[in-house]
Amino acid sequence: MLSLIKGLRYINWLVIIIIVLISCKSIDTYEVNCPIPNHSWSSTFAVNGSFSISDTASLYNMYVVLRHTDAYKYNNIWMNIGLQYPQEAMKYKKVNLSLGNDLSGWEGTGVDDIWYVKKRLNKQPFQFQKSGKYHYSVSNMMRDDPLLHVMSVGVSIEKASH
Repeated sequence: MLSLIKGLRYINWLVIIIIVLISCKSIDTYEVNCPIPNHSWSSTFAVNGSFSISDTASLYNMYVVLRHTDAYKYNNIWMNIGLQYPQEAMKYKKVNLSLGNDLSGWEGTGVDDIWYVKKRLNKQPFQFQKSGKYHYSVSNMMRDDPLLHVMSVGVSIEKASH
């Protein structure tokens, strides 16, 4: 009977160790969203942030994340997105992101009148060539200033699945 109790304790500890090891897997995603004050995005308000890359062997995808209300009056949004590699200058790219169309409505996920959309910025997964701290900047380039009904904007960096 005593050996049975010792065996059960051993199995319990083994199960706990396995659970801890499985749950300690690193998360391969960086995502930060910045609220837009009063849901009114001025062209002078840039969403800025930084993230660190240590694994330069892996492939990554970069996304822009946007929350807007149903009252947003365009089917797209023009953004100026900057990325600064360690010890380099910020490089900007103008992007036109589709948010929906008149036929099928908004893209993304909606709850009541709030819509969440995540748009990939790169066509193919890419490698970061340098390890270190990267900086980003996201600003809107729409004609309306301020751009109304945008609730938050963010960036997501994710390791590409194989």
